[in-house]
Amino acid sequence: MAYETISFTIENNIALVKLNRPEKANALNAVAWKELKSIFEELDENAEVRVIVLSGAGKHFCSGIDISMLAEVTRSEETCDTRKREKLRKKILELQASVTAIEQCSKPVIAAIKGGCIGAGVDIICACDMRYATQDAFFTVKEIDMGMVADLGTLQRLPKLIPDGFAREMAFTGREVFGAEAERIGLINKCYETVDNLFNSVTEIAASIASKSPVSIRGTKHILNHSRDHSVADGLQYMATWNAAMLLSEDLNESFKSKSEKRLSDFRN
Repeated sequence: MAYETISFTIENNIALVKLNRPEKANALNAVAWKELKSIFEELDENAEVRVIVLSGAGKHFCSGIDISMLAEVTRSEETCDTRKREKLRKKILELQASVTAIEQCSKPVIAAIKGGCIGAGVDIICACDMRYATQDAFFTVKEIDMGMVADLGTLQRLPKLIPDGFAREMAFTGREVFGAEAERIGLINKCYETVDNLFNSVTEIAASIASKSPVSIRGTKHILNHSRDHSVADGLQYMATWNAAMLLSEDLNESFKSKSEKRLSDFRN
């Protein structure tokens, strides 16, 4: 499928996905929101892909929702106030689904961030599995400065990534959090001095993940997401049922065989 606002390539079981509106600092217009959902649904079904690296073309990762689209979303010719709000709620749910598609993608998603990660950009990285950035990258929950409540997942996911007080500070003040601080509070896994260092490291991490059992990687992501949203007791019960169904796999046999033969495991897609 051809995409207008997103570019991607697949190399060595790694999908390299880029938000591709550099002239707009990768602001997300109506087309971009639809394509964001579509690309992650497509890659979820692509057996060749084992891990995804998400980045932004140009100087910035993502400057948030395109202002022209925001104006369009809030404008309605509907005269009935209830119907107007009903349509607005539906639109918000559609945009939320585009971000949630990242989280629901069965393949691990690594965000590689440089420049600005603003507003909806924060929504997007919070739905990723891991986040890495340059030292000069900055993160801001910009909605508060626009007289809005962030509504696409930041307020739900960010407090599960960083301490509650920091999440509230970012949400209440809209201040910029740069790479080193983002690493310190746990928003990103690690920050790097240069873009080259960032992408070299992220590529190594992605390659390591791609070398593992695809079935086990997908299962691990699923279980981690389930465990985050349930109690320990519920998670353990679910885990027992999961492995009762999934443990005895071709990949487990390949792992045992490769170790006995002293070679690298060769898992099929």
